[in-house]
Amino acid sequence: MNDTLVRVLMVAGMLTAFIVVEFAIGRFPIRGVSSRNNWLDVAAFAQATFLAGPLIAYGTALIETVLFPGHAGAWSAAPWWLQLVAFLVCEDMVQYWYHRASHKYAWLWPAHKFHHTPEYMGVRIIWRNSFLYDLLMPNIWLAGVLVYLGFGEVFFWYNLVKLFITMGAHSTTRWDEVLYRHQALHPIAWIVERTVSTPATHFAHHALDESDGIGHYNGNFGNLLFFWDVLFGTARITRKYPPAFGVAVDPKAGPDPWYVLIFYPLFRRDGVR
Repeated sequence: MNDTLVRVLMVAGMLTAFIVVEFAIGRFPIRGVSSRNNWLDVAAFAQATFLAGPLIAYGTALIETVLFPGHAGAWSAAPWWLQLVAFLVCEDMVQYWYHRASHKYAWLWPAHKFHHTPEYMGVRIIWRNSFLYDLLMPNIWLAGVLVYLGFGEVFFWYNLVKLFITMGAHSTTRWDEVLYRHQALHPIAWIVERTVSTPATHFAHHALDESDGIGHYNGNFGNLLFFWDVLFGTARITRKYPPAFGVAVDPKAGPDPWYVLIFYPLFRRDGVR
């Protein structure tokens, strides 16, 4: 079987496993979720898979052949641990800063807002990003260059682990609850929650409000490593889950149209252009 197909099936299997578990424990977000949000989740997955994804793949290939002709696999002899460090810094840490910037700068926030609009959590929202937000992700472009230079095998396993952590951080399985429930596991919890993103820390980032001391949408930006939040002073750890999610909606204006959420700035709230 083709290696690429095997890898796609592994990712699809991991996603399916999270969905099955969410259904099994009665936490898959379906009851009370509007048909609009169901459609938006599907549309977001489709744009990431069939629009932004291919454009980034062909774009990185063009950059590599123009800037580094004849250097395919040139760094493949680097030890695996050094390749891993390169991805943690050039991919995961760069994504942390990009994510943080999307909450700080008014021009970038509308491109990221789409990811925060669901009033629910769940593995189903991990690809809920706008086209521009996906396309501008510097970490993906940098990862593509590292793969071209020979880090492909390490990247596959690194990316698989990152997807697992990211899915788990969004998932309503709330796998970290067991670590908080038992006193004997608290030392393990202390290490885990300061190392990788967990449901408690990431749910806080998606909170509708932060006045209760749980929500923290201006922090907890980490994707794979929560350590970046600890290191750069944006961490809030409460071991609690916020009661509500999403972003405040003006009752008069209503929610943003789907084409604004997905295709900003081609379309804007104050009119279509």
